[in-house]
Amino acid sequence: MAEGWARELGGNRVVVQSAGIEAHGKNPRAIAAMREAGIDISSQESTIVTKEMLDKADIVVTVCGHADEQCPVLPAKVKKIHWPLTDPAKATGSEEAVMNEFRATREEVKKRITDLLAQLHAGVAS
Repeated sequence: MAEGWARELGGNRVVVQSAGIEAHGKNPRAIAAMREAGIDISSQESTIVTKEMLDKADIVVTVCGHADEQCPVLPAKVKKIHWPLTDPAKATGSEEAVMNEFRATREEVKKRITDLLAQLHAGVAS
């Protein structure tokens, strides 16, 4: 979801790559939640972060609880930002309750991406 929002809201002002310490495949609920917001993330793939990605990065944003602790060592020039978001893929309950978790996460990610892009534009990303 973060990659989708960053591409949508950042346009050609940013280069976005999304990867993690584990690949989880496509999540149909994340795709559906983003489709509701008018963003198609169905072609995005879950990939594993590489040294080459980190060497090219200016900023790495980790999301969800354990991602911060599991993040590989970053080059000195790379700024790390952690967003301790709830992982909606771990939500339980009815389909509607689970989708509501995805929607809430979608909106929280949108807000954080919007704020980060504004900080980048102002030259003060934190």
